[in-house]
Amino acid sequence: MKKQITLFACLSIAFGMFAQNENSNTESDTVEMITDRPDATESPNAVPLKSVQIETGGLYVSNKDHGVKTELFNYNNTLVRYGLFKNFELRLAWAISDTKESFDKQESIVVASGFSPLVLGAKVAIVEEKGLLPDIGLMIHMALPFLASEDYKPETTSVSFRFAFAHTLSEKSSISYNLGARWGDDSPEAAYIYTLSYGYSITDKLGAYAELYGNIPENSRSNHSWDAGLTYLIKHNLQLDATVGSGLSENQDLLLSAGLSFRLPK
Repeated sequence: MKKQITLFACLSIAFGMFAQNENSNTESDTVEMITDRPDATESPNAVPLKSVQIETGGLYVSNKDHGVKTELFNYNNTLVRYGLFKNFELRLAWAISDTKESFDKQESIVVASGFSPLVLGAKVAIVEEKGLLPDIGLMIHMALPFLASEDYKPETTSVSFRFAFAHTLSEKSSISYNLGARWGDDSPEAAYIYTLSYGYSITDKLGAYAELYGNIPENSRSNHSWDAGLTYLIKHNLQLDATVGSGLSENQDLLLSAGLSFRLPK
């Protein structure tokens, strides 16, 4: 019940802020594409009105704990974003994965395979940057267990929200961060989410970033990680990315990711 109450409260805040922004914002949609990958930090910006933006890629994560090595092969991690209104988007995400385990350098075996829960969500761009006031956005997501493969199917629906912020530091650099919480993984406790990312434009097309992120459950061990990567803008609506990272706590030894994002013409 607490998850549903929190989700309803966040939706009410989002739609109220969206209604104010819709009436006051008269600027044109941004032509250059802003993506929510490859880092863990989500942008506060929504995709342009009636635009479809697809962000997809692969992910590898490994971790060794008490002699058992666990590897996650995420073959298709896809997010589809649609600009339903100005400054408001709908979001649909899914992933296809294999989880493998091995003990003491023995041959690894597949312990889970298939689709993770389908994620439905929305994002509202609340405020545009002005002086010391950053860009601010709000995202809400719901992971539906009944649409997942048996190996990755939790017993309960997960819900999450996060506020996204972005500050321009100079013509070439910016800082972004997220704050939020998540309920799920068949646990009643909340896990508080944080991210902090620094981005730098090496050229007009090539960008780099470094990031800290993690989650802090109410009654469990916290997880903290870092990553860094590059993005390359081939065209105004087509971008490639690559990432490497690791855990600061004992949650992961290595993270590798690569993908692409593109926005369909209207």
